Amino acid sequence: MPAYIGDIVELAPCIPQYALSRAVDKMFSENKKIQGIVVVNQDAPISLITRTFFYQKMGSLYGYNLYMGRSIELIGNKETLIVDYFQSITEVSKLAMDRDEEHRYDYVIVTKENKYVGIVSIQTLLMKLVEVQVEFASFLNPLTRLPGNHIIDEMLNEILHKERFSVLYFDLNYFKAYNDTYGFKKGDDLLQATAELLKKEVAKRGYFLGHIGGDDFIAVLDHCDIATLCETILEEFDNMVEGFYHSEHIRQQYVIAENRQGVKEKIALVSLSIAVVTNVDRTFANVEELVEYAALVKKSCKKNKGSCYLVNA
Repeated sequence: MPAYIGDIVELAPCIPQYALSRAVDKMFSENKKIQGIVVVNQDAPISLITRTFFYQKMGSLYGYNLYMGRSIELIGNKETLIVDYFQSITEVSKLAMDRDEEHRYDYVIVTKENKYVGIVSIQTLLMKLVEVQVEFASFLNPLTRLPGNHIIDEMLNEILHKERFSVLYFDLNYFKAYNDTYGFKKGDDLLQATAELLKKEVAKRGYFLGHIGGDDFIAVLDHCDIATLCETILEEFDNMVEGFYHSEHIRQQYVIAENRQGVKEKIALVSLSIAVVTNVDRTFANVEELVEYAALVKKSCKKNKGSCYLVNA
């Protein structure tokens, strides 16, 4: 779901760096709607002249006599924010708001292959940012606020082209029995707690984390060094999940619930399986092939008792 700054670029006048300030004055005077003029050097932008800044300079003591007959580059704002066409809306918004207060609401200059293509006003930028955030929110899981399948598919397509990657599939074993015993509200609480644990150990380290649905989560890493991460998550999960059971169930290590055939039996407490797929010793032609292989790893992983992880079964 890319949203590039270039998608909202607008045309704005530009002027060569050696043009005289009186040429800028003429442009501003003839068109009252122009709020900024981009200074360029052979199609490459180098600074921005805003209407307010220009007339502040000209209105200062000796300003008119000092600058009007000289090159505009003398007063151009060399700290102008210049971004590439394919930078994201969110990234540019942060850069714009991080500027000094004096220039925070100046135009953002946009380039493609280092050549000037236009500007983006802060009003347009912030309005588009709200749209992007609303659209993104529509793809989040409503319970955990993690990215759902639409964004997960995009991430998997992207990671396939990396030199190294790991995809971690998290699955809660015996979750249905927990729901049947403690109710859906407690089940949702357990899912949210699991999501928070994964956010702490995965998302906050800069890795992608998504919620496939139900009790299934996914993480995407740009490396294959996953042992410590998996071991940490499993240990924290096992400690956390005990807080979701009555002491009697903790002591006996099972609950009485119906299995998938509708027969009541002893069912183990919830544990966590992590099926890991890497491209260390195999490649994947597409996402479908990766997902099919992950299903095999997940099936093998779930045969183990208790929480565990398995890599490329």
